Amino acid sequence: MRYDEFLATVRERGEYADQAEAERTTRIVLGLLAQRLVDGERTDLAAQLPGQLQDAVLTAGPQETFGVEEFLRRLAGELSATEETARWDASAVLTTLAEAVSGGELNQILTQLPAGYAPLFGKADLA
Repeated sequence: MRYDEFLATVRERGEYADQAEAERTTRIVLGLLAQRLVDGERTDLAAQLPGQLQDAVLTAGPQETFGVEEFLRRLAGELSATEETARWDASAVLTTLAEAVSGGELNQILTQLPAGYAPLFGKADLA
């Protein structure tokens, strides 16, 4: 998926006023997601993203372990939003990400994440 197409999809799903808001949200969501992934998986994910978004994944902070509720709390803080709005924003970006990467890459990402993340990608949680 091309950069402009990725952001246009996020903008539509997130109902953002402009592309700048969609880009800011996308970069923050991708950066937080990358903090949940081991370094090799970060590199694999970045390789499947448009070039302009790769740095959001590759330059994210150190790898940490946190659940989906903490992910949403952190996202809400970064966006100065409520957790409900953060869930909406995460879903706008992560459902787009799920369409932009290969099925194998998406499966690798989801296997590194605990229960609760899959619905943000538009997928059912694994039992």
